[in-house]
Amino acid sequence: MNSVLMQDLYKYRFLSSLEFSPDGGKAAFVVSVCDKEENGYKCDLYLLADGGAKRLTQGGKTGTYYWEDERNLVFAACRTEKEKQHGKDGDPFTAFYRIDVTGGEAAPAFSLPVSAGSVKLLPDGRLLVLGDVNVLYPDLHLVKDEERKKILEEIKKEKDYEVIDESPWWLNGAGLIAKHRTGIYLYDPQTEELIRITEPFTNVDDVAVLDGKVYFTCDDISIRHDKRNELRVYDPETGETKTILGKENAIWTIQPMKTKLFMAASKMERHGTHEHPVFYVLDPASGNMEPLCSPDHDFGCAFLTDVLYGGGHALRADGGFLYYVMTDRTVTQIRRIDEEGHIETLYRTEGLMTDLAVKNGRILFGEMHGMDLTEIYELTESAAPDPAASAMTAKQLTGLNRDALADTYVAQPQYLSCKSEGWEIDGWVLLPKDYDPAKTYPAVLDIHGGPKCAYGPVFFHEMQVWAGMGYFVFFCNPFGGDGRGDEFADIRGKYGTTDYRNVMDFTDAVLAKHPQIDKARVCVTGGSYGGFMTNWIVSHTDRFVCAATQRSIANWFSMYGISDIGPVFTKDQADADIFEPEDQKKIWEMSPLKHAKNVKTPLLFIHSDEDYRCPIAEAYQFYTALVERGVP
Repeated sequence: MNSVLMQDLYKYRFLSSLEFSPDGGKAAFVVSVCDKEENGYKCDLYLLADGGAKRLTQGGKTGTYYWEDERNLVFAACRTEKEKQHGKDGDPFTAFYRIDVTGGEAAPAFSLPVSAGSVKLLPDGRLLVLGDVNVLYPDLHLVKDEERKKILEEIKKEKDYEVIDESPWWLNGAGLIAKHRTGIYLYDPQTEELIRITEPFTNVDDVAVLDGKVYFTCDDISIRHDKRNELRVYDPETGETKTILGKENAIWTIQPMKTKLFMAASKMERHGTHEHPVFYVLDPASGNMEPLCSPDHDFGCAFLTDVLYGGGHALRADGGFLYYVMTDRTVTQIRRIDEEGHIETLYRTEGLMTDLAVKNGRILFGEMHGMDLTEIYELTESAAPDPAASAMTAKQLTGLNRDALADTYVAQPQYLSCKSEGWEIDGWVLLPKDYDPAKTYPAVLDIHGGPKCAYGPVFFHEMQVWAGMGYFVFFCNPFGGDGRGDEFADIRGKYGTTDYRNVMDFTDAVLAKHPQIDKARVCVTGGSYGGFMTNWIVSHTDRFVCAATQRSIANWFSMYGISDIGPVFTKDQADADIFEPEDQKKIWEMSPLKHAKNVKTPLLFIHSDEDYRCPIAEAYQFYTALVERGVP
């Protein structure tokens, strides 16, 4: 039996962006694969068909898409040399193609002189386009020919330097974003007219269409981004925009719900920026916002993995219900809320839910079921009326990753919990390939990022590579993580305290449970928050033989000034103000760099130059401190 290898990533297929057709008779999704030569991904459209999945596009350049009607899909793509040249020239441009899902080749549909992120079809046939707005040239989409070339040349000349006069100025996965916003455009395919309906400095977060009107959450960013945002409405008939709600909440999402608008929002007053949202129903006519329910959890699957790519939805409205995905400690659930705020659990799984689509009561979703890679499933009525079981069961519809792990050793997570600091800590252990209880083995402790995320009993490629190399692998969900309510997740001002003791207590429990682990050959690693914890651990104990800190945090002061979420994140998570003397002591005490003099453990740094969430300067600082002290 083979081991899971690093290069196996090239065999995996990543399923995402699941969408029903307008009448719910069909569904499409995107399949992506790693592109080794281009150092990126190839993405194509697939149709959910009887017996599995039917590939619709070739070439791997498919972007955002939408259903035009029951037969036709329209998708963004870059196929011709002329289209590719736009990208090379820095000219904002998106080409769209149309394909009949019953057969035939894709044909050009239209093109837009903007970089389009997503498209919604309005009832009158016009298109709502979320796209990039350069606030220095907000009307570039109206400029053509020689005048446009002249402006593009000016922009190109300015690339010799960057002017930073706002915060944040860069974003993970996007690079430098200063003077760029996500705006809303309205496009009429009949007249080919494209108009921008938001102001240049308005940054749009979420959009919903109800009764032909466009509702959107946004923030007017001139210099500084605020976590709170507004709710506005645009009337395509009159061209008027009105503000319904001011900046009193952090609005997570909005969804149409019959004649009203569903909203998930947090005031961030009790537990900071990570506070779970309250679900509201808003009457657009009056602006009245009534609480629907407050279930003390996020929507979306909190479990982490390294074998996902592409977008998806964790919440959908359909037929007077709101369907959503959530995590409850060691399981993922699909729940729904009715118009009275009653919550019903439809499905439970130990898998990782990646995407959700609901139409006319039919529920499709992407899931990494058990230790399998992502496939598409449909909920069906449960045949076994067991009160403890899910109300519905999952029927697998695709098998695109069926052979990816064939004849390969995949370690099955063995659940293990321990009592620590008043909490029961959930965790798992992976046994090494060809495990022999009479032998001893090295082990890896892996700590998740976030911190408001979670590990679960799902396939994690990196961990499986280690297990295939002969390591025990163990991981847990310490204080500060998701899936257990606000009280458990609220780690503000407590980094390196309860969470550190939870991880150490879990390590003790694993070593007691598995005496086959050689205590002299246990190492530790983690990324992001897990990198912070790795730095913290090696500066507070030398029990590990070596460590690997990945995309880590070393200094809360520098995180404040250089991270794409720094100013808000540091003040919130440190529960302190860097400009107050007493708080400065607290912040420095909570920084691993302050304790670097204690490190004896050999440490490997792995950090990406284009990581703007935890910028590489964090690794440079801790690395320098260890070199100065002669630590390997």
